[in-house]
Amino acid sequence: FQQRRRFGVDLSRMRGGKSTPSHSNSNNNSFGIISRGGAKATSLSAESGGDGGDGSSKCPMRMASSVWGVSGVVYILAKAIRRLVPIALEPFKAGAVPLSTFQLSAYIGTVLMFAYAEGYKGFQCKFSPLVVSRSFTIFNGSGTPIHHVLLAPAYSMGLFHATKKRTIVSWSVTIGVAAIVATVKRLSYPWRNVLNAGAAVGLTWGAISILVHYVQALRTGTMPADPALPIIKKAKE
Repeated sequence: FQQRRRFGVDLSRMRGGKSTPSHSNSNNNSFGIISRGGAKATSLSAESGGDGGDGSSKCPMRMASSVWGVSGVVYILAKAIRRLVPIALEPFKAGAVPLSTFQLSAYIGTVLMFAYAEGYKGFQCKFSPLVVSRSFTIFNGSGTPIHHVLLAPAYSMGLFHATKKRTIVSWSVTIGVAAIVATVKRLSYPWRNVLNAGAAVGLTWGAISILVHYVQALRTGTMPADPALPIIKKAKE
């Protein structure tokens, strides 16, 4: 897994609310992290004796909202995996029509393709680091909008309160996946099963990668990616 990306912030050196930026063009904020557009985010490794405010890494609400955001996304993936696996394994059950050599090759090839394209490239390298990074920006003190906490999984996926590009990409992927699922359901045996097997492997890889990124972020004190927070325009004085 890629750690300390160019968008990442080295939070392991933060003490008492101070931070060391990973690049010079970032903007500081009161919670000891560098984020795009001056949007506020929290430090993962700030000591409890730092700013002492609601943005402390020891704040129960901040950790609870982060866990809720990540676990909610993993739960959504787990539900989808649970529906896909029985269909994916159907060709190997007793009494099922056996796969031909070509169909078995297609089955294995699809699983490998989804593992790389969806699991590794899509989740591990892009989506999972985003979810983890955004989960740590959900709660930033008493001024945090309540819907950010209640809808933490959607927030972590970048479906709202994100840059325009990130929001468009997140919604496009969500709608696209729903459309693909609806199309796959109409396919006949065994091609429906073949695609379900690939999707199940990709989603399983994704769920595991989210958990691994989250644990590593807590352990190293480094956000794995840019949280893609929206630019906050300052009011004119």
